[in-house]
Amino acid sequence: MDDAAIPRGFDDVHPYQFVIHDHDSIFSASLDAALSDFGVRILRTPVQAPTANAYCERLVGTIRRECLDYLIPVNVRHLRLTLKEFAAYYDRARPHSALGPGTPEPIRPGVATSNSRHQLPTGCSVRSKPVLGGLHHDYRLEREAA
Repeated sequence: MDDAAIPRGFDDVHPYQFVIHDHDSIFSASLDAALSDFGVRILRTPVQAPTANAYCERLVGTIRRECLDYLIPVNVRHLRLTLKEFAAYYDRARPHSALGPGTPEPIRPGVATSNSRHQLPTGCSVRSKPVLGGLHHDYRLEREAA
């Protein structure tokens, strides 16, 4: 769809470009047509491919279990800010099982490493930064001030 085909006046309503869904009957042709009128492109998952939604379902489940089950958003703006903060924490600081015990953002090269996994490097301490009002914490190894 070229830019000329996108209805004007909806640019500030939403930033979305795509809606991904399966072939369930709850996603009717009229819903797809209504979303297309907003300039959103509809992407359907493959037929008879039960694992096609697995990654999205895992992410949505993680967001629900680790964030939204503990908060009550008061409005859409609050929900967006909460999800934006959780996404930054998830992408940067939260441990991921695929990385072993690691996080996506590695320890900064300016911080020395220790020869033992059970001792902090000399002159360093662990700093905690609350995320989502203390629901989670981002732990970082930092040099102590002299």
